[in-house]
Amino acid sequence: MKIKQFTLLVLLAFVASNIHAQFGKNCELRQVKINLINPGLEYEMALGANTTFDIKAGIQVALDPLLPDVYDELGVFPAVAAQYRYYYNFEKRQRNRRQIYGNSANYIAPAAAVFFPSPRTIANENVKGAFGYAGLVTGLQRSYDSGFNFSVDVGAGYYAGQFEGGIYPVANLSIGWIISEKRWCVGR
Repeated sequence: MKIKQFTLLVLLAFVASNIHAQFGKNCELRQVKINLINPGLEYEMALGANTTFDIKAGIQVALDPLLPDVYDELGVFPAVAAQYRYYYNFEKRQRNRRQIYGNSANYIAPAAAVFFPSPRTIANENVKGAFGYAGLVTGLQRSYDSGFNFSVDVGAGYYAGQFEGGIYPVANLSIGWIISEKRWCVGR
């Protein structure tokens, strides 16, 4: 039941934040990226003048909320993560003659992720099942003409799954390359 509530919360957050989106020319129409730090693929598409939807699938490093001390060690799990990014400084970067190619700007975003760990033993108990979080992050993304791309964001999220839910930190780091793009960007 908690997973259904979690899914509904994430869906409502994305729908509510999409209401004010208008199509414009600041964001790239779409771009596909390979992530090397957390191996996987990432797809980002424009939804409005300053908004994108970013989804990634791959192997991610994450907190394991089932451990007695959540901060004791990190886990590595297959995951799907999504963010609805609002880039708030495209215009300032353009005024300062800085590149905005590849959505090179700062953003805030509702974020959600679902992790799919393999069955494991924690405190002498077999544990299996997915868990996830929904929260809010702030971050920055930079892309270069070579296709090199990185983004980093931090925030907090409510973790839910087969455990008592709680609020924990969220941090994401992506380093990789843009392998496919459809440009529609001003200020280049």
